[in-house]
Parts: sequence; structure tokens; C-alpha cells
Amino acid sequence: MKRLFFLAVIILLVCVTSFTDAFAQKKAKNKTVKGNQAPKIEEIVPAPAIPQTANYQCYLDLTQVKDDKLMVEVITPQITANEAIYCMPKIVPGTYSIYDFGRFLSNFKAYNAQGKELEIVALDENRWQINGAKELYKLSYWVEDSYDTGKDNFIFEPAGTNIEKDNFVINTHGFFGYIDGMKRNDYEINITKPEGFFGATSMQTVATSQTSDKFVMEDYMQLADAPLMYTKPDTTIMQVGGAEILISVYSPSGRLSSKFVAEQIQPILSAQKDYLGGKLPVNRYAFIIYLFKGMSGSGSMGALEHSYSSLYYLPDSEPTDLAQFIKDVAAHEFFHIVTPLSIHSKEIHDFDYINPQMSKHLWMYEGCIEYFAGHVQVKHGLMSQQDYLGVLLGKINESKSYKERLPFTLMSKGCLREHKSQYLNVYAKGALIGMCIDIKLRQFSNGKYGIQNLILDLAKQYGKDKPFEDDELFDKIVEVSKFPELRKFFSEYVEGEKPLPLKEIFKLVGVRYDFTETQKRLSLGLQLSFDESTGHFIIEDINEVNEKSGFQKGDFLVAIGNKKVTQENYRDVFEEVKKSNKEGDKVTIIITREEKGKRKERKIKGTMVTVEDKIYLPLAFDENATPEQIKLREAWLKVMQ
Repeated sequence: MKRLFFLAVIILLVCVTSFTDAFAQKKAKNKTVKGNQAPKIEEIVPAPAIPQTANYQCYLDLTQVKDDKLMVEVITPQITANEAIYCMPKIVPGTYSIYDFGRFLSNFKAYNAQGKELEIVALDENRWQINGAKELYKLSYWVEDSYDTGKDNFIFEPAGTNIEKDNFVINTHGFFGYIDGMKRNDYEINITKPEGFFGATSMQTVATSQTSDKFVMEDYMQLADAPLMYTKPDTTIMQVGGAEILISVYSPSGRLSSKFVAEQIQPILSAQKDYLGGKLPVNRYAFIIYLFKGMSGSGSMGALEHSYSSLYYLPDSEPTDLAQFIKDVAAHEFFHIVTPLSIHSKEIHDFDYINPQMSKHLWMYEGCIEYFAGHVQVKHGLMSQQDYLGVLLGKINESKSYKERLPFTLMSKGCLREHKSQYLNVYAKGALIGMCIDIKLRQFSNGKYGIQNLILDLAKQYGKDKPFEDDELFDKIVEVSKFPELRKFFSEYVEGEKPLPLKEIFKLVGVRYDFTETQKRLSLGLQLSFDESTGHFIIEDINEVNEKSGFQKGDFLVAIGNKKVTQENYRDVFEEVKKSNKEGDKVTIIITREEKGKRKERKIKGTMVTVEDKIYLPLAFDENATPEQIKLREAWLKVMQ
């Protein structure tokens, strides 16, 4: 998702080398098509030639594109039941949106070892029931990419798929599924690639040649957590703290190079290594970067984190224009090697791709990571303390766009549905929660113990293969940190409805934080949020005057007067309404409302009202701070030596 973050510099042995396909072990013949003829699609796997095992054996031929689609073939594990259900994810970790990846599949078929088709029943968009499954040998289906599909419920590109002649973005959850009850089986992924292409991924090949790659993953969770990008290589490898860092870039214009990206993020990765105690918890990590021309399909840019990689979708613009954004996003995404990789709940450990149960700890998974991404930069001299106050002020102001008294744990549990419009607050209030915990811990420990120490201690308690119970984490944090005073903070400000005690927290470190309620402005009295999945603004709250006018929470805002309201023009439309009206004037607003399962359009006369806003003054260091406040501030912000 869209994110802005930060990092730091440290002396460290860094080796930047051009990365090529240096692991070739076997040769394989490449299928070619002459002239402009459409490729003749042949089955990649000769049906009974490959014996079934307890594993999935998946085949994908990138040289055989037809109508912007690729065929997937899967030799399945042996099935003992009469029926089996093949599943594609409804949602994947890190997206917090329901995408229904199964809707991109077509011509789904099942065969026995003799090539006879078995009966298939489509249960919904993401599941297919195979009858006579004891005979099941192979599944085949076509996959359409999501980047240019034009379908509703557009998939944010870092989570999507791309099929082009010069580039393939293979988010594995968009191509491969699992049989219900068998997602813990091993996966063998066999990819036929155009000659000269390289597959950038965090996965290690077990066999590779100029035209093929083979990967093996322990289960579906690991497979879905490992995207690939195939293209002609522009790759660089760095060694940071004993970890191999792969950077792969696809730039249609050729302006951005992997070497430039490496130069930008090397100081940040070095700082993160020291911020995490001097050792990275991974041996290999991949930054996979796709640059797009023109406008993106989703209207956004950003990245999606994975345990050992992150996939970026950014505009193909001047490298200097992208430099800071890449630094900020890389800082955030790379910190996910700690959480949720090493610290996560059972809901994430055994993720349900069809009926997901969300954890209530987004304050940690995303909020603390966002806090780390900025804090590490000031602690390692990559950002001034004054500039960092500006970052925090931005988080404060951004958080005011969301429901202040909605308990953060409740929002986390309901982020897919009832609280979806509040999700992005994880990058604002979530980061501020991390800051508050950090300063409180330093207060309790006389500056010696902060949130980075807490997260590292939690990682030792749990780890990649040991999840925590969602309801027990707060008590576990108290046990690990040995500061029972922290439990009250969680109860009141994370589980509870109380607004964060920012003034009190900032005072501890000698920072002035004040606001005034003096600005008045004209408004329609409607609190709105934008829902990317529908492309509409949704009415979240209504002032008393316009509640009587007939507006309801959940209405879609379509137009004001004769002007349609979109994500691109809404600021201009609202400014025009304010300029041409005064308090008490009536304005015609068109909304749609769900009635008896259908959305119906209505015209409502809204009333212009005057509202008062809280205007936040810039944060500033208190020139009259006490020695105790200054000492705690230095423990919080002073550059690490």
C-alpha cells in the first residue's frame, strides 16, 4: 500500500555487484513461435509421464502467452477422498482488502492419469469442487493478469499480476492455489522462461538453466509469500550484515537502474541492521521494483511487504524524483522482517485465504513498523531532529481524518469490512501508538529500554514458527518488558476509546504540543472516506443539521449539483461549493443507497453549515525543558554512536 518512511547510515562492508543468471545447471529447450502467428498452446506436462507425489508440481510456461493469459498446470498430490476443493485466495496477508483472485481464472479443468476429464463444480469465484477426486491427477486453467484487465474491484498493483512480452509480475497467489486441507504440502514450481530473462525473487532455485527455473517451497503460506518478476535483468546484489540483498528493476525507459536504487537504500539498510541489534534475521532479501508508464490502473503507487521480499509499483520518472520515496518505502517494508515474520498471531501463522480472521494487532504489524521507519533515520543521523518533528506532526494531522475514539484493536479486527474506511490510520495513529510506547518505556527504564528492544525481545520469545495468542499479547509485552505500568496504556488507548495522550507524552521529552480551535469554515457537515474497491466516497458521519435532511451513514456520494465527485476532483468541487454558497444555503447532492439488495439514486438537499476545526501548531522543542526532559529526549532521539 502507499507508504512514506525513513532510515540511517553506518559503516559496513557493502559489495555491489552486477547480478546475472550465474547459477545455470541444466539446459532446456525453449519453445519458439515464428512470425506473427498466435502461439500454438501445447500442454507443458505430458499427462501420465510425471508420477504423483505428496507434493504439488506446478508448471508455468512464460513463452506461451495467449490473449494476455498464461496456462497453469498442476500435478496434484494424491487424494483419498471422493471430493476435493481447489482454492484460490480471497485475500492475502498484507493487503487488508478482499480481491478474489479466483475471478482471473478461466477454462478450469481436472484430469485423471489417462487424460479423462473429471467433473468440476464452481462453488464461487475462488473455489472449484472436483468430483471423483480419488482419480485426480492434474488440474489446468488459464490466468488473466490483473494490471490491465479492467475488472471491477481493481487489485492494487503490488499485489497483482502482469503478463507482457517483456515483463511478467508473478505474485504467486494469483497463479497457484491449494486443495482445501492440503495447503501444508510442499510445492514444486517449474517455470519455462524466455531466453535472456531472469526471475527476481527471494526464493532460491533448486535447478536453473537459460530457459527454465525450478523452486521448492515448504507449503502454500511460504509460496504465496514469495513473488517473482521475470524480465531481462537489471539486478544488483549487496551484502549487508551477512544478508544477501537482491535489487531488481524493470524500467521501460531505462532511466532508473538497480545500481542507483542500491546506492539510495544501502545506508538505510545498514542503519536498520544496527537498529535491530547488529544482525539481520534473514539471510536473503529481494527488492522487486516495477516502473509503470502513464497512469496506474489503481490510481496509486506503493509496495507490498513479504517476509523475505517486497514488490514495488512506481512511476517511470526521473530517478532523483523517486529517490526519497524509494528510501522511505524501503525503510518500512524491510522492517517487516521483524513483524509479522518473527512476531505474529495464529491468525497470520495459519492464514485462512478464503474466510480470513484478522488479528487485532495492526498497531504492531503496521503502526510500529511505520514508526521504526522514521525513528531509525533520526537515530542514525539521516534526518535532523527538527525534521523528524515535522514527520510526527504530519502523522498527527493525518490521524485526525479518522475516527479518534474507535479502539484500534476493534478497527484491526474489522478492517476488511465494517472498519475498512479506517484502515489507513495504521500509518498515522498506528505510528503514534508506537512512539507513545517507545517514550513510555524509556520513561520507565530511565532511557535504557525502548520499543525496538521490546520488539527484539518478543522476537526471541516467539519467532517465525511460534505464533502468539491474539488475546494474550498485551500481557506478554508487560511480562517481557517487566513494566506493568504499560498495561494501563494498552487498556485505555489501544483497546479503549481514549484519544492518545500526546500532550502528556511530548512533555516527557521536552516537546511543546498545543492546538487551538479558532478556524471556522463552511461545510456540508458530511464526514467522508474513499473506498478504492468501489471508487466512491462513503458518508461516514453526518452533523445534526444534515442528518435531518435525509443523509445516512453508508450512502455513496455521487455528485454535488451537476458535478460528479471523483477522487481526482473532489477538492475542486468542494471548494467551488464553498465559494458559491453561504451558511444556510441548500445544495443538491446526489447519493446512492442500498435498498433491498440494489443501489438506488436519490437527490437530497443538504444545508451549508459552519464548523470549527482544531488547528495544530507545529511541534517545537521546549527551550525551557528540564534536565530530566532533555535526558529522556536524548535517549529517544540522540544519534546512536
